[in-house]
Amino acid sequence: MELKSPKTRRVAFYTVGCRLNQAETAILTDQFCRLGFKPVKFGETTDVLVVNTCSVTEGAETDCRRVVRQVLRKSPHAFVAVTGCYAQTGAETLQSIDGIDLVLGTQYKMQLPEYLAALSSYDKKARPDLLHTRKIDHENFTIDGTGDYSTTRANLKLQDGCQFMCSFCLIPFARGRERSRQADDAVREAHALAERGHRELVLTGVNLGQYHDAGVDLLTLLQRLEVVSGIERIRISSIEPTTIPDQLLDYMTTSDKLCRFLHVPLQSGDDTILKAMNRRYTVREYAQFIEKAAQKIPDLCIGTDVMVGFPGEGEQEFANTEILINDLPFSYLHVFSFSSRPGTAATKLANPVPHHIIKQRSQDLAKLSQRKRFVFYQQYVGQKVSVLFEAKNSSGMWTGLTDHYVKVGVQSFDDLSNEIRTVTISGVTDGLAIGHLCENIPASFDHTRSSPFMMTS
Repeated sequence: MELKSPKTRRVAFYTVGCRLNQAETAILTDQFCRLGFKPVKFGETTDVLVVNTCSVTEGAETDCRRVVRQVLRKSPHAFVAVTGCYAQTGAETLQSIDGIDLVLGTQYKMQLPEYLAALSSYDKKARPDLLHTRKIDHENFTIDGTGDYSTTRANLKLQDGCQFMCSFCLIPFARGRERSRQADDAVREAHALAERGHRELVLTGVNLGQYHDAGVDLLTLLQRLEVVSGIERIRISSIEPTTIPDQLLDYMTTSDKLCRFLHVPLQSGDDTILKAMNRRYTVREYAQFIEKAAQKIPDLCIGTDVMVGFPGEGEQEFANTEILINDLPFSYLHVFSFSSRPGTAATKLANPVPHHIIKQRSQDLAKLSQRKRFVFYQQYVGQKVSVLFEAKNSSGMWTGLTDHYVKVGVQSFDDLSNEIRTVTISGVTDGLAIGHLCENIPASFDHTRSSPFMMTS
């Protein structure tokens, strides 16, 4: 990217949605900085606002309108650019929203900094410019730059697009066909992130288990990332159950850096609903995989996604989901309410679930998630754990994560940010494991140590 020196212009970002969106915003931030822009926090006076949108739920348009109004109240002349998944699937709607000046579809997202740097003025427009095409490249890709993160942990984008065509999902239309980042480029950014002081990488993608570049699969790339000096933890983000080979589970048991953590979407515990969703497994197949993973990997934290209110989900179908979740060794749930998205196959299905029932079922599963998390955390009481600390919470406690995703809080006068320290857990409260620092015990990442997390179904 050619460096330019415009009059110093401020740029703010508002990001909605998944880790992949967060990773892309971090790259855009880096690119804007190299072109002479000054990033400011969202809510501060700015010359440019970049809204990186999500199309997963029907609230995308409402959220976008709210954010644009909020910024223009403080910065009435700010140039507003909207990109992300909703900019691809809802471009016409976005063009009708007052205050937006530019809409960029998926194909043009990463060209935004250069496009804005080339503008001679940032005059507000009566109708936004549109850079959009239905065609999205499906070749393997590289990324210009290194993610700019204020957080301890850094996301590393490895993959984009999906061809699984779940009946409720717009992502194949918003992001296109599966494609992977060139392995050498991914390793290059990992080294750069380590040089910036990040000690944990979170690997991200739409369908991460489908990663493949010139004979390099996800496991092979993991082995290359593990030797990056300065990176002490590598965490796999959400990954589809049918894309996780036994070799990856085996590697997780022996790796020095790969976190004992899997987030494996379930969506429903009923075979009829899974079939209508066009998911690629049965309840039995999913349960067998989760039980195998838990038995094979001591200390494994297993999270999942559950969708509530999919058309046809009656009392029995929901009960089947609750029973399965109760029986399987999950550590937590992410609960989503079904949202009909125009253009998806699910919009044609009969027997919609009333909103008040969806709300009640979501609350029931949220409570179940709290109980699962409490039991998971409780097993650590009296144990010593290794914690990568991030920041202070509202109560003044330093908080961070173990490699198996237990959030730990301690009181300390020291600055623990980005420090890996050994902590003894003394109790659990409000989704937090409370402990105290073991000052004379060095923290280590050792899969072979004894563990309280021998999980069974």
